[in-house]
Amino acid sequence: MSLRRSFVIGVLLYGLVLVGVATLSSALIAAALPLLLYIGAVLVYHPGALHLDVRRTLSHDYVAPDTLVTVTLRVTNNGARVDEAVIRDGVPRYLDIVGETSAIVTLEPEETFTLRYKLKGPRGTYRFHGPYITASDHFALFQRRRTHNVPGKLSILPRPPKLRSLLIRPLRTRGFAGPIPAREGGSGTDFYGVRGYEPGDPPRWINWRLSARHPRELFTNEFERERIADVGLILDARERTDVAVGRESVFEYSVEATAALAERFLKDGNHVGLLIYGRGLERTFPGYGKQQRQRILRSLAQARIGDSLIFDSLDYLPTRFFAAKSQLVLISPLCQDDPPVLTRLRARGYQILVVSPDAVAFEGGRIAPSLARDLAVRIAQAERHLWMQQLRRVGIQVVSWNVDQALDTALQAELKKTIRQTMRH
Repeated sequence: MSLRRSFVIGVLLYGLVLVGVATLSSALIAAALPLLLYIGAVLVYHPGALHLDVRRTLSHDYVAPDTLVTVTLRVTNNGARVDEAVIRDGVPRYLDIVGETSAIVTLEPEETFTLRYKLKGPRGTYRFHGPYITASDHFALFQRRRTHNVPGKLSILPRPPKLRSLLIRPLRTRGFAGPIPAREGGSGTDFYGVRGYEPGDPPRWINWRLSARHPRELFTNEFERERIADVGLILDARERTDVAVGRESVFEYSVEATAALAERFLKDGNHVGLLIYGRGLERTFPGYGKQQRQRILRSLAQARIGDSLIFDSLDYLPTRFFAAKSQLVLISPLCQDDPPVLTRLRARGYQILVVSPDAVAFEGGRIAPSLARDLAVRIAQAERHLWMQQLRRVGIQVVSWNVDQALDTALQAELKKTIRQTMRH
């Protein structure tokens, strides 16, 4: 019962009857009769115990950002008639709603009411709560409230941009054919060296020019084998490396880049794992193929910036999570104490590629121009350039990515530069 309203009506009724009896006023007693009838009707028609079956279904559990998802809420009355029921679904925050998420209905016994609406939103994992149902009489004196904990989860996956194949050269590869040069001779497409002829070598591989110089010997061309590689993706989710301006943030671009790299490496047949490093260690163990792509995208949908005293530095990267001498790809804006840590990883035999969203250019491009801004950007860019040079000196590939530019363009430009430098040496 609505306590305030029932209390007011009860006091008014009691007062009219008491004063009417005390003064022997039939008019006051007559005035109390409608209130008695009102309360009597409420007592007859007040809602009883609720026996409701509530189910929620989503048209899709995993979607791309800004894709409309239809939510269907079905409420079946397995009890007595409910004169008035207010049904309100518990929609997660940050989602845009198309349609109504609540309704006022009358439920007959065995009747089912269906509520439909649509949602869309940015990347993330969203959990529904409720729905909340309030049943009352038409006079709103008696009410029964009930929360139905109906589980529901919507994962909005990142939308990865398309990338062309990337040239990586880990020190160790797996024993299956793939696109990665294996640093050892065998069947392949790129020339690797020359060795003595062995029975069974294809005639087309014989190096006739060299064999002509040695009449008693035959020599065979050897090509570099191409295999698949172990690739470990590391997404930097430390709060101190992120920069946000309005509704944009460098971290969101980092998530998209990680998704794109995972998709590319998996399409090339590689063995790919993911580590989200920040508020903790969130791991997706290495795997192959489309199922691994879905696992990684689902992990990225839940990725959040975090602050941790332990994982504030890259010193605590769990290297045992990655295969020895494998390819590591760090997606990070970087900070001052990162280059020494990455240098130590390189010394342990890991081949490292750093894809670094340019947080300086991102923030500077979204602030009104001024002399102070220009000076601050120049100083910050000089410091960032110094970090890049430290990494490149120890053999770490670094891609400085202006997020206003296509990621594929930045990657291919850096990899071509690396190839030119290799050819010079």
